[in-house]
Amino acid sequence: MYEGKLPGTLSGHENGRMAVAVDLAILAGDSTLKYFRSHNYQVERKSDRSPVTIADKNAEQLIRVELAKRYPTDAVLGEEYGAIEGESEYKWIVDPIDGTKSFISGVPLYSTLVGVTRNGVPTVGVIYIPAMGEIIVAAIGHGAWYREGSADWQRARVSSVDDLSEGLFVTSQADNFDARGARTALDQLTKASYVTRTWGDGYGYLLVATGRAEVMVDPICNPWDVAAVLPVIVEAGGTFSDWNGLSKIDTGDGVGSNGKVHQQVLKILQN
Repeated sequence: MYEGKLPGTLSGHENGRMAVAVDLAILAGDSTLKYFRSHNYQVERKSDRSPVTIADKNAEQLIRVELAKRYPTDAVLGEEYGAIEGESEYKWIVDPIDGTKSFISGVPLYSTLVGVTRNGVPTVGVIYIPAMGEIIVAAIGHGAWYREGSADWQRARVSSVDDLSEGLFVTSQADNFDARGARTALDQLTKASYVTRTWGDGYGYLLVATGRAEVMVDPICNPWDVAAVLPVIVEAGGTFSDWNGLSKIDTGDGVGSNGKVHQQVLKILQN
């Protein structure tokens, strides 16, 4: 396990929860690798027809078991096993595999997301890409930090591109725009952007936070999809909001950008 080795004094932030979030994201994410690109599992369909596998379930269970030991009074919300109420001011919001469709297709652009809220406000976030060895961690007021493999931690920063016409727009799945009646917005974003790619899910937000993309848009999302994302984007110098421009994770959609193109994107989404 990672044992919370973070740059500077960050391991102590939020009473050690930042270091634990990194620890748990790596623990859970690495557990998925024994199934990745194998035929040792079955794909089930949930009520919304989205896929789930034993890799998703085992990874979330690992996180829950560790949290029960380390922070038994904290609340937990996960994609696969729902909510556990807590007694403290903290809640852990986790997605063991964000991008299960990529995972079952053998595409390495899936992530493990671990977020922490304090009194309902996102304060800590980790995005880990286990198949590629990339990880980014952030805590509000303490910056965002990125590393690849065994390299040293580096401060993560968004790009300085100030117009979509020179930028990369990423999203998870084009037909999610259709599902909410927003195909025109997708077409307009694609036309306005220099490059459009569907390198989405948590990986898309990581690209924004490390300056490789300018905006990631989720037409449909849940709190576990973006709770970890908000601190990461904000502390890398960008902006995260819902489509109405509110800094919220529970309204069903999301936009993470370098900040400079945010209003340009919102104007398109709100038309």
